[in-house]
Amino acid sequence: MVLVAGGTGRLGSRVVELLVERGMKVRVLTRDRSRATHLPDAVEIVDGDVRNVRTLPAALDGVTTVISAVQGFDDSGSSPEATDRDGNRNLINAARAAGVGHFILVSGVKSTPDHPMSLGRAKYAAEQSLVNSGLPWTIVRGTAFMEFWAKLVGQPLLDTGRTQVFGRGDNPINFVSVNDVAVAVEKAVLDPSLRDMGIDVGGPENLTMNQVVEIFERVSGKEGSVSHVPLPAMKIMAVLMRPINPALARKIQAGIVMDTHAVVAWEPAANLELYPWLPQTPLTEVIQKALKLRA
Repeated sequence: MVLVAGGTGRLGSRVVELLVERGMKVRVLTRDRSRATHLPDAVEIVDGDVRNVRTLPAALDGVTTVISAVQGFDDSGSSPEATDRDGNRNLINAARAAGVGHFILVSGVKSTPDHPMSLGRAKYAAEQSLVNSGLPWTIVRGTAFMEFWAKLVGQPLLDTGRTQVFGRGDNPINFVSVNDVAVAVEKAVLDPSLRDMGIDVGGPENLTMNQVVEIFERVSGKEGSVSHVPLPAMKIMAVLMRPINPALARKIQAGIVMDTHAVVAWEPAANLELYPWLPQTPLTEVIQKALKLRA
């Protein structure tokens, strides 16, 4: 039995689909059953929350592998500290107590204790909890999700003919398809040689946000007006929104980091040699798929 925490989100749902297609028994831990209605019928749904340790032992009964794809970045009711750091620590401790044989953690490329984003710092803390837990482990680290950021700038363009870019939009960023990260997680479940190691997963190229907009316009065939939110305004907005809408404040702060820091770029060439089985899906393909689903 494989337990997927965060199995109703964009990444977790795809992981669940891949495992079910292989005939594996899958259980999904969720705070809200209504968010799991799109999952395959074969999936077992259990109520629980990684932030509440009392809900975890029952969810782990009979589980051999745990996959944690939880995230508190855009969760208005939580935070990276509560979910990604403390919640993962709770799940790791509960998995160890339950005798789980393998724990797979989804993290972020270049997560560090001094990362400019709280998500990066929280993911790093979770990685350390796992590595020091004594459990057999695999850490799958992804760059920025293409689907999230393409939707953020692309959907307004399709709906209104206008979109916004945080900052100047000239900083190179590596974007990875959620499906590519899911393939890496699936491989980690199946291949014992990937235990006690980290796998970095990124896209085939670094793109600026201005280039993302240009590619979206070209693929969709719909041009629109693009405005830029100045960095000084973003810094003020991030502070003002923190007590009112912390999830939005985190997105604004992420926009600042992605417009100003080299930490969001990545060199994908080395991975082609290390993991020849790992896909590197281009942004054009992700946008084409999204447009077909929208049609």
